Parts: sequence; C-alpha cells; structure tokens
Amino acid sequence: MSDRKRSIFGVVFLTIFLDMVGFSIIFPLFPDMLDHYLFLEQSMGGGIISRFVSWVSEFGHDLLPGNPSFRLETVIFGGILGSLYAILQFFFAPIWGGLSDRYGRRPVLMITLGGTAIGYFLWIMAGDIWVLLLSRVIGGMAGGNISVATAAIADVTTREKRSKGMAFVGIAFGLGFVLGPALGGLASQWDWSGSELVFFGMHPFSAAATISFVLAVINLLWLVWGFSETLPVEKRNPTNSFLPAVCKMTEVTSPEARRTCLCYLLYMISFSGMEFTLTFLAVERFAFSPQDLGEMFLLIGGTLILVQGVVVRRFVGRIGERNMAHLGIFIGVFAFLVISFSHSFSWFYPGLFLMSTGVALISPTLTALTSLSSSESEQGVNLGIFRSCGSIARSIGPLSAGLIYFTYGSSIAYLIGAIWLIFPALVLFGVKQSSVSTGLASAN
Repeated sequence: MSDRKRSIFGVVFLTIFLDMVGFSIIFPLFPDMLDHYLFLEQSMGGGIISRFVSWVSEFGHDLLPGNPSFRLETVIFGGILGSLYAILQFFFAPIWGGLSDRYGRRPVLMITLGGTAIGYFLWIMAGDIWVLLLSRVIGGMAGGNISVATAAIADVTTREKRSKGMAFVGIAFGLGFVLGPALGGLASQWDWSGSELVFFGMHPFSAAATISFVLAVINLLWLVWGFSETLPVEKRNPTNSFLPAVCKMTEVTSPEARRTCLCYLLYMISFSGMEFTLTFLAVERFAFSPQDLGEMFLLIGGTLILVQGVVVRRFVGRIGERNMAHLGIFIGVFAFLVISFSHSFSWFYPGLFLMSTGVALISPTLTALTSLSSSESEQGVNLGIFRSCGSIARSIGPLSAGLIYFTYGSSIAYLIGAIWLIFPALVLFGVKQSSVSTGLASAN
C-alpha cells in the first residue's frame, strides 16, 4: 500500500471510528445522565428534564404498564438522545455525500470534522441540558460524513478489492462501537463536577467528552496534513441533489443498490434496538455497573474487529457478499434467541459473541454490494443513502425496542428482534451476487 493510500485509509478509519464513538459513548451513561440533570434542575426549581420525568411518571406508566422495577424515564430519555443523533445523521449523510460528489471529499471532510470537534467541545462544558442537546445536534449533523469517508475508500480501491476495503470500514465501525461504550464506562469513574472546573460547566461526563474531543482534533489535523483529494475533477457529478435519503431511495438507478439499502435499514432496526436494550438487560439480570457495561461492549467490539479483520477479508471472495450477509442475518436470529432466554453468563456471553459475529458479516458485505452496484459518479450519494438508512434505523430501533422491553420484558423484546430479521433476509434474496466477487472467488 502506498503512503498516500495509507494516509487516506488512516483518516477515513479515524473519521468513522469517531462517528461511532459519538453515537455509542453515552450508552452506559443514560441512567446517570438523567439523574444528574434532574438533580441540577430540581435544585434550581425545575426545568425540561423535571417536566419530562413528571409527565412520564403521570402518563407513561399508565400507557405502558411494564416492569415496575425498570425506569421508563431512562428508556425514553436514552432513546431520545440516541435517536436525535441518528436522525440528524440520516438527514445529513446524503447531503454531505452529494456535496462530496460535487466538490470533492477533502473539503467536505474538513467541514464535518470541524463540526465533530465543536460538538465534543460543547459537551465538555454541558453543565446545562440545553448545551448537551446542542452538542448532540452538531455531532449528529457532522456524523453524516460517514458516507463521504466510505466513498473515499471506494475511490482508491479497485472494484475487485472493494469488499476488502469495506471490511476495513467495518473494523472502524467495530472499534467505535467497542471503545465508545467502553470509554463511557471508564470515564464515568472520573467526576470533574466537584472540582474548581465546575465554574466552566464541567460535569460528571466531561472526561468522556474530553477524550472524544482530543481524538476529533487529532483526526482534523491528520486530514489537513495527510489527506489528499481522492475524487478527480473529471469524475465529479455536479447534478446530485441533497434531499434526505427517504426522498431519494426511488432515485437510485441501480435496483441492486436499492435492495441492499432496504435490507440494511430493516436489519439495523432490529440490531440497533437490541444493542440499545443490552444495557438494560445486563443491569436487570446481572446488576452490571457502568464499568461492567463498558467491558461488555468491549467484547462486542472486539468480536466485530476480529471477524471483519480475519473472516470477512479472507473469505468474502470465496463465499460472496450476498451469501456472507445472509449467513450474518441467520446468525443474528440465533443470537437474539439465545440472549432472549439467557439468565446465566454461560448463555449470555455466547449470545453476545454470536450477535457481534452476525453484524460483522453483514455491514461490510452490504456496503460492498451497494458500492459495486453504483457508478463512480454516484458513489457518494448511494453510499450516503445506505448510511442514512442505517441512521434512520438507529433512530427507530432504540426507542421502539426500549418501549417493547419495558412493556413486555426482555425475553419478548429479543424474541421480536429475532423474528424481525426474517424481513431483511427476504429482501436480500432479491439481490444478485456481484460478478466481481465471483471472479475473485474463482481466481482464488
């Protein structure tokens, strides 16, 4: 690999990693964050969080008479924060992707990485709930740059090596999902709100925000000094529009790309919902602390990295993207069934391993199928739509799964998650296996 390509891969890796950290770092912090801002508001006579908790206590438990030992307020609060970030990614992924197809990848990445750093900086000083919400808004908008980063990988890889390049992208996703919650759990032990820094708006979660901010600045500096443009002027498309993905799905010229986007949307609704409720399940069944939750996500992310770095990169050419994605879905069904009925570590951890293996097989292969079905001038837009489908799924999945969890219990929630995976499996049957992969497979 040339120095130029190595630098491009490094910037893209860190960009996608940071986007996933931004989405997942607060997973272990939801209960403590709600209690923290509720306490601050009550000490000042009330506010938006106090009214939210009062409303849920008065009406929510009547509408959803679920597990009395489980806090519905935490479910909805966590779902809203997670969904806010994901919804903004959904709307902005095709916008950034379209702009990158028109003006190039580098300027768009510079703007969005700057936004990511600003979002984390605001979170450091989010002593007020409104500052926290503003930081999530800016971070979610900037986080739509995943489509641009993915398109940059497509720009510098041949079609024959596209799946391996997307496996590299998948490793960045896995590492972000592993270190995001792990950093959140670890940094929860460092409370800066009791020091003199509280004058600047420091709070118990400022340590996690500071770590993320430093990584974002490193990423931006690396981009400025080490990333060269990957999309030549003659291959740019000045006619792409910037509508949200939900408005542009029918405009995708390739029917194969449309199906892979729909498959990813349906799969991620289930996976993101089950991943979100894992924190609740672990606390309810095994009394996990924030640090325990961080270690749990460490196992999940480590499995993602291992499977994508070894299994996908070595065997996707022989098995084919579509077949490997189907395998991942069926493994996911079995994983959710195992977790649904697991009340001991001997079943819970194998279920986590299978769940991680399933998504590790699916994400890079569906991304590669979308890329291989797109022309060079449509890479940014189509991959932006693909990532937007994942973002809208992450805005639907956590909140809906959390409400199902609260109302019917953990076993039913994971059983429904397993049944739901039938739908993406059926959609995937309509996707043709890439001829490029077939040639690669025969060459091996």
